[in-house]
Amino acid sequence: RARALLQQLPPQDCDERYCPDLAEEERRQLRAFSARRRQEALGQGLACPVPGPCHGCPCRKCGRRLNKGDPGVSASRLGDQFWHPSCFSCHFCQQQLVDLIYFQQDGRIYCGRHHAELFRPRCASCDQLIFMEECIEAEGRRWHLEHFCCLECDEPLRGQRYVMRSGRPCCRGCFESLFAEPCQACGDPIGADSEEVTHQGLHWHARAACFCCTLCRKPLRGQPLLCRRGRLFCSDSCSRGQDASSTASSDSSDSAFASAPSPDS
Repeated sequence: RARALLQQLPPQDCDERYCPDLAEEERRQLRAFSARRRQEALGQGLACPVPGPCHGCPCRKCGRRLNKGDPGVSASRLGDQFWHPSCFSCHFCQQQLVDLIYFQQDGRIYCGRHHAELFRPRCASCDQLIFMEECIEAEGRRWHLEHFCCLECDEPLRGQRYVMRSGRPCCRGCFESLFAEPCQACGDPIGADSEEVTHQGLHWHARAACFCCTLCRKPLRGQPLLCRRGRLFCSDSCSRGQDASSTASSDSSDSAFASAPSPDS
């Protein structure tokens, strides 16, 4: 319950004490925003048996009828209407409202988090509402200017190239040193600026020298292919030719075998 309350009713949305880094103008806007929401939208549903005059009324959410004496929930800000207890949920996230605390907007009920986000963007880093005139928007999310930084080294990324990693931005240097996948052909990391091809969980540079048939070196981008033990082939005949080559190599001298590339290299 406590976790659900923190999710649905973020304290930083209504109390400046949870936002110590706000400038004075931002604090003023937060106080005004919170007071307006309490006055115009905040309510608490009342759980009670459906009264006789409302016998047969439809649930506001699912439309199924509620009979006299059935458990129901009413919301005073939305008039003489009832919900099934399980239907009294946020219009956006569909979570049942903890302690029946709701915010209404245009005839719909919301949890506090998603009602606030109807009016103000939320920073993807600190989870606070953004009251500044400027913010950064990327990947469908928004950040305070000072919070858009690399998830590993905290380097500010405003105006810089970045890569998204687990929903957070990462600078190119950290991405290439920590997260870049190695190319199955050449073994080098596939950098943020490199085109990549993936197949069966393996990775290659998209260039012809790497993503090509192991035997005849035919480029395979946009072409049908076979993948056997991590190696690519343009046809079944090439894959059989590789198998024959491998068998012949196994009968050669030790020095010749030592010079052949490992299948896992």
